[in-house]
Amino acid sequence: MKLGAVIITMGDRPDDLAALIESVARQEGEPVEVVVVGNGAPVTGVPGWVRTVELPENLGIPGGRNAGIEAFGRDGTDVDALLFLDDDGRLPGKDTAELVRRAFTDDPELGILSFRIADPDTGVTQRRHVPRLRASDPMRSSRVTTFLGGASAVRTKVIAEVGPLPGEFFYAHEETDLAWRALDAGWMIDYRADMVLHHPTTAPSRHAVYHRMVARNRVWLARRNLPAPLIPVYVGVWLMLTLLRRPTGAALKAWFGGFKEGWTTPCGPRRPMRWRTVWRLTRLGRPPVI
Repeated sequence: MKLGAVIITMGDRPDDLAALIESVARQEGEPVEVVVVGNGAPVTGVPGWVRTVELPENLGIPGGRNAGIEAFGRDGTDVDALLFLDDDGRLPGKDTAELVRRAFTDDPELGILSFRIADPDTGVTQRRHVPRLRASDPMRSSRVTTFLGGASAVRTKVIAEVGPLPGEFFYAHEETDLAWRALDAGWMIDYRADMVLHHPTTAPSRHAVYHRMVARNRVWLARRNLPAPLIPVYVGVWLMLTLLRRPTGAALKAWFGGFKEGWTTPCGPRRPMRWRTVWRLTRLGRPPVI
């Protein structure tokens, strides 16, 4: 199984990027091909064997990763699977690539792998980095219904079948959009605690656009993917949860601005999942209303 890796960068973490590339180069087995995408920034200081793509503007996380996918041929199919890695992460083990190859080879229905993210200093995995509702034990691997975009591996057959990440999302929930489409096509997703990416502990709200994008993209996610009766339920649950978390006034204002934008702007093509997929998500522990 031939692997590639897509890393997007804005050029502001050169030392971290170099460490990540080195950790990919140290992987056992056949070398992993690496493409670094400069998302509105030049790519400098990378080894000669690394391919680069420089985008004239920042296309956001999904847009940048889609550019990296296309660097591996149409839908990325010059390789069998792609690793998506945050540029401030690092693979601490040398066997991660081999674990990915083995997982995909052993399970033909497996389409996506979500790695465990751990702080490099404390070893702690944040609860939000375990992509399931029962997240108290990050060391337990399981089937899941979504994945972590910057610490994952995707079989390129999935991308060829269901399409790439939704570029219009720019930031937030693009992984769940792809995950739902993959599940609807019959693929499975695994969270693997033994596949680790070291990444410093951060808060997602550090991004200035966080609250607006999260709200807008939640609505877009529902409008694009859910059967019509579930759209108001899903959005209503997230509205209630947001209010219960008691965000600051400024955050709430941004959130409601994004919420309105989600209803009033185009969300891309609508492909509602089948009801049997709703049942599959429910059996996996996360019905698409939570």
